[in-house]
Amino acid sequence: SCSRILCIAYEVLQGLQYMNKHGMVHRALSPGNILLDQKEHVKLAKFGLYHMTAQGVDVDFPIGYPSYLAPEVIAQGIVKPSDHTQCEKPQPSGPKSDVWSLGIILFELCMGRKLFQSLEIAERLKFIIMLGCVDDIVTVLAEEHGCLDIIKDLSENVIALLKKCLTFQPSKRQVFKELLRDTLFTEISSIYPLFHKPAGLFSSSPRCANLTLPEDISQLCKDEDSDYLAERSIEEVYYLWCLAGGDLEKELVNKEIIRSKPPVCTLPNFLLEDGKSFGQGRDRSSLLDDTTVTLSLCQLRNRLKDVGGEAFYPLLEDDQSTLPHSNSSNELSAAASLPLIIRERDTEYQLNRIVLFDRLLKAYPYKKNQIWKEARVDIPPLLRGVTWAALLGVEGAIQAKYDAIDKDTPIPTDRQIEVDIPRCHQYDELLSSPEGHAKFRRVLKAWVVSHPDLVYWQGLDSLCAPFLYLNFNNEALAYACMSAFIPKYLYNFFLKDNSHVIQEYLTVFSQMIAFHDPELSNHLNEIGFIPDLYAIPWFLTMFTHVFPLHKIFHLWDTLLLGNSSFPFCIGVAILQQLRDRLLANGFNECILLFSDLPEIDIERCVRESINLFRWTPKSATYRQYAQPPRQASESNSTRSSMSCFSADYQEAPRSDLSRDSIKLDDLKSEVSPRISAEDLIDLCELTGPSHSKTPVKKTKSSKPKLLVVDIRNSEDFNRGHISGSINIPFSSAFTADGDLIQCPATATLQSFKGRVVVIVGNVVKNTAAFAAHLVKNKYSRICILDGGINKIKPTGLLTVPSPQI
Repeated sequence: SCSRILCIAYEVLQGLQYMNKHGMVHRALSPGNILLDQKEHVKLAKFGLYHMTAQGVDVDFPIGYPSYLAPEVIAQGIVKPSDHTQCEKPQPSGPKSDVWSLGIILFELCMGRKLFQSLEIAERLKFIIMLGCVDDIVTVLAEEHGCLDIIKDLSENVIALLKKCLTFQPSKRQVFKELLRDTLFTEISSIYPLFHKPAGLFSSSPRCANLTLPEDISQLCKDEDSDYLAERSIEEVYYLWCLAGGDLEKELVNKEIIRSKPPVCTLPNFLLEDGKSFGQGRDRSSLLDDTTVTLSLCQLRNRLKDVGGEAFYPLLEDDQSTLPHSNSSNELSAAASLPLIIRERDTEYQLNRIVLFDRLLKAYPYKKNQIWKEARVDIPPLLRGVTWAALLGVEGAIQAKYDAIDKDTPIPTDRQIEVDIPRCHQYDELLSSPEGHAKFRRVLKAWVVSHPDLVYWQGLDSLCAPFLYLNFNNEALAYACMSAFIPKYLYNFFLKDNSHVIQEYLTVFSQMIAFHDPELSNHLNEIGFIPDLYAIPWFLTMFTHVFPLHKIFHLWDTLLLGNSSFPFCIGVAILQQLRDRLLANGFNECILLFSDLPEIDIERCVRESINLFRWTPKSATYRQYAQPPRQASESNSTRSSMSCFSADYQEAPRSDLSRDSIKLDDLKSEVSPRISAEDLIDLCELTGPSHSKTPVKKTKSSKPKLLVVDIRNSEDFNRGHISGSINIPFSSAFTADGDLIQCPATATLQSFKGRVVVIVGNVVKNTAAFAAHLVKNKYSRICILDGGINKIKPTGLLTVPSPQI
């Protein structure tokens, strides 16, 4: 019927207009590429070919079907340049060529037959070109195909539409916008509600703005036999299909679309001097194969047959477990304890995680806390990009912000970017593709242009790689993540003169090595193998320069949950994995070892760095050049409920008991890290008259978390000391060789080996020297109290022993 034809035309035009808005032209429109769904709504297929092949330049075959090609497309192919002129690239087709193709398809629908069937391809093309000589193309086509009588029965609207689409001159042919607004669609357009692109995760408009509920709410409650898998996105289903054993290449080989031929069989039999060859048919693999392959979901459905419907709709408010319940919930909880690499390949486990994260991310930032909580279990690889963005606190209209940045005007950094990109993670097919290079260039340039106070340092490309890989089709999100990541973990690392920032960072790292592994620290210092020689690329690129992407993903899954001092622990964990080789070797061997870093077990590295982090007092990694605390208005209220794992020491409100900044040279002279008085009070669980903190009830058996060693002379010690501290006066503590002189107090110290020991005194040099001696004696977890005993005096927390009678 005429109204049905108008409906199809309207829907196709809507689809083509949407494509055109995104800078795409179909060019291969044909009846076979217009599909209908169960509700008889149009779906356009195979629309990406022209775009993917750089407007047909990258392939040896023309894109489009002869009968449906617009005259201007055919004309470009016929007009060959003369031998003398330089062969020019044909102009890319515009959206109007799709309007012509649609006109031919609609004409065939009206006539009930295919056009040009009796003509050879060359004749067809010639016929279409010759249509330029006639006034009424629709009538000529009808005459040619003997269906003038059908034309007479068509409604005026349909005839008008055909004539508008089949206008020979592209300049006179209407575009989608004009056609859709045409009066001939007045009746139909009212049936179709205005299309609203579903609001993305990061947009300025509220995501519920266009949400409508059906009048009859029971429509939302589906039958028991509902196909839940069909409701998931195509990306999710394809990802799960691959996990369940699907292999696209294998499918294409089975359907004989990919055919391998021994290279020897591709040689010609006969070759002339001018290069002409004979005896070989044209290789089909470089030509277009238009077959559509349907991938069977049987294997996936079979794999998920025990998954109940409730797994697809987890209760987010019901906080009983980290995983939704299903018929096989026992199996799922068992899966949760398996190694990460196995969990990431378990179809059922991944389905549950994807559904759960998808729901939580749709409620971001409202569900921010729960995203953090779940991310500590693991992050599903399919949603890693968006989850990282949520963990980094990316919000707002990121696309508009990215579009507003000038990424085209040449800048001095361009040359360095051009040199770095072809060396950055090029083993990966995405990042090594021409499109990957172009995206790299734009994102890096956007960052440089939008941060005028910072400069491009080599290594920024490596830092960009994980974000670009995970958000390959969303440059704005890759840029937003990178822009949120750098100030958090690499604050001021990219200043023009960043030496003070990096020197302080490496000094704190040296102190962390001494704190956690004094034996290794002593050896590395003795041979002169200092962090400056190996750790700058680690921290400047947050390990992306030294690890491949698949390892970075697992490392950063945890890094993003930690605060800005977590990288120190990763660095120490890497050194500890190489510990035996480092201890056995001298300077030259260590340099060689790090020039090509051996295989690191990243799961073990993550586990150990979390453990090291838990043993490190918060203020031990204080850096004066770290990111200053944000204003109260900026920081989200959700921040307060996050664990100490993610909260930064810098973020905490400062008080008299906080750590004070010291000169870099003084910091370098101290082997052990300093901790703040508030950390000491917290860890000793001290309470006193002026300290309002309520004491944590301690069980009888629980050992103190740390030992305080007071190195003042016994007189000062007896005038007032920290409760539970022991006294080893500095003047009589060590022999000339630097060994501890035995006494009851040193025996106590020995019993605390392996736990945190805080050295307290009233002369900074002495406390630092005492700590250095202990480190030499392989005592781990030694730190010194910043400001000494004088910081504690005003708190009223010192105890005075009762006089001996």
